[in-house]
Amino acid sequence: MTLAQQIIWGSIYLGICFLIEIILLTWCTQFIRHMAPRLENTKRFLAIAGPICIALAFIVFIHTIQVWLWAIVWMMGDVLPDWNSALYFSLVTFTTLGYGDIVLGEPLRIFGAFASVTGLLAFGLSTAFMVALMTQVFKEELMS
Repeated sequence: MTLAQQIIWGSIYLGICFLIEIILLTWCTQFIRHMAPRLENTKRFLAIAGPICIALAFIVFIHTIQVWLWAIVWMMGDVLPDWNSALYFSLVTFTTLGYGDIVLGEPLRIFGAFASVTGLLAFGLSTAFMVALMTQVFKEELMS
């Protein structure tokens, strides 16, 4: 893959991952709003913990989808030999851990870096979402 192709395809997959994250975080927000009245009628602990648990479940699911998407990319492109390696590399790269035991060749280095950028941005967006949610939950709890 040329440098331009790596940048274009990396940007496309990053964009797909962000679209997935935005759609599912929006659904998460709607689901929490739908569940909020039911949780208000429960014990205080559940009213606080419920939205946080729901959001965390959505976030884990969202990140898992993104890791699988990148693993599919590695397998469909015949970059890695098996699903175990593809998932492992995808997860290690997405989390920016990067052990270095599996390394992409020079024609894919920039493209592979987009998986790390995807993870960095996804974790940042998820963290901001959780902070906003917890701020709202605690604000509502303090007012009640």
